[in-house]
Amino acid sequence: MAEEDRELASAWPNVVREIQARTPARLLVGRSGASYPTATQLQLRADHAAAVDAVRTELDVERDLGSDLIRQYGLFEVSTCAASKPEYLMRPDLGRSFSEAAGAEICRRCPAGADFQMVIGDGLSVSAIRTQAPALLPLLYEQAAARGWGVGQTFVVRHCRVGLLNDIGDLLHPKVVVLLIGERPGLSSAESLSAYLAFQPRGGHSDAERNLISNIHRRGVPPHQAAARIINFATLMMTAGRSGSSLKEQLPSPQLSSRT
Repeated sequence: MAEEDRELASAWPNVVREIQARTPARLLVGRSGASYPTATQLQLRADHAAAVDAVRTELDVERDLGSDLIRQYGLFEVSTCAASKPEYLMRPDLGRSFSEAAGAEICRRCPAGADFQMVIGDGLSVSAIRTQAPALLPLLYEQAAARGWGVGQTFVVRHCRVGLLNDIGDLLHPKVVVLLIGERPGLSSAESLSAYLAFQPRGGHSDAERNLISNIHRRGVPPHQAAARIINFATLMMTAGRSGSSLKEQLPSPQLSSRT
């Protein structure tokens, strides 16, 4: 740490340091003349580089998920109609439909009519898939089995957009689909995962028929909390027979601590 940054850090009262510890946002970082302190400027540049890498890196299932996870759950990879990462970024519509070969492979390898169908999509952050999916996927399998659900064959999608939920529903007809997909990275995190859920998705459905649990990462929603929320939300969908904007996640009331 540069001398100017050490002096700045020692000058802040404890309350400021406590605020900074609770959020990745760059709050009250101070300045050096008209510029950021050196440490802040260097961290901004590093976080920007991580975000660019997360978007532009191509998914490698073996590297990013690991051979043990692939073998344990029989994971396989398919692709959308986007033939490359540049095309995927320029043509979002191509990431919302499976290629013909992908659709045939899914129908061949995945049983239809599952209670709970999980899909992993690279989305806009391969870093999120690499970091969060290996911890989250086993928890979802374990908790879904504890509910007695029939779990479909999980697979991985390259060049994936959220709208692909509709194609999954049309092909496999599950009750609930959860799509674990990399979020658009920002300067606070390049490793944030989202879980989109839909009850019996079909062609023509929009975001209004889907629900979202976002910010799944180390400083957001950790995997064990995310798994519980996903399973609870899926249970609510099965009970209500619907998903979307009319269905609200039932979160426990926050426990407020009193100060004396």
